[in-house]
Amino acid sequence: MTTQELVAQIKKKKSFLCIGLDVDLTKIPPHLLDEEDPIFAFNKAIIDATHQLCVAYKPNIAFYEAYGLKGWLSLEKTINYLNKSYPEIFTIADAKRGDIGNTSTMYAKAFFEDLKFDSVTIAPYMGKDSVEPFLAFKNKHTIMLALTSNKGAFDFQTKKIDDKELYKHVLETSKTWENSENLMYVVGATKAEYFKEIRKIVPNSFLLVPGVGAQGGSLQDVCKYGLSSTIGLLVNSSRGIIYASNEKDFAAKAALEAEVLQKEMATFL
Repeated sequence: MTTQELVAQIKKKKSFLCIGLDVDLTKIPPHLLDEEDPIFAFNKAIIDATHQLCVAYKPNIAFYEAYGLKGWLSLEKTINYLNKSYPEIFTIADAKRGDIGNTSTMYAKAFFEDLKFDSVTIAPYMGKDSVEPFLAFKNKHTIMLALTSNKGAFDFQTKKIDDKELYKHVLETSKTWENSENLMYVVGATKAEYFKEIRKIVPNSFLLVPGVGAQGGSLQDVCKYGLSSTIGLLVNSSRGIIYASNEKDFAAKAALEAEVLQKEMATFL
């Protein structure tokens, strides 16, 4: 999917909502545990109920790896279902990979060619040669961790080097890499006061913004400082939507929570 196609979907749906598919078998409705594939059954119901309200889905790969081969099969069925049934949806493999050379190329092939995700999240700590192999894939997007929503972000990301925070060095350096136009960036909603500075460095790049909802981030603040001339935002909510109910009405309740965010987003658009 190209950036232009993503923007078109945002304008059509009046939404820049991304829904995180972080499936924990201890939290899904108990009746689904009788299904042959409870994870896929849960995901399919959530997707069918919410696809008109969002423009992206983001499975966190750890929640599938934790269940071994069965988890990977559930992930494959989920992405195949999305690509076949709702091809207009932007898909994000939240894998946070990051290694050098051929290893990065193999990670990229796994998510871009085998599973056919539109994008993947990566950690840039190892630098240029750990990121460029992902950027080499045409019409695929690499979403680089820039300033995250967790408390530990302050351990390194905001430390100053030569009077400039490390995350700013990361953003500026990434713009010099080959095919950097395929970069997006993760910026946590709980760090909304930093968006103004980030937009000075990457004024039009898409920002994937976790932390709205359960983590306490403010959509209003994110939009105030983060919206660009080309929209440039994908705001993610996971637990606040997918676990809105633990009963048989879970998908309908998820849709209601998604609709609240979508309607608020429409006012900013």
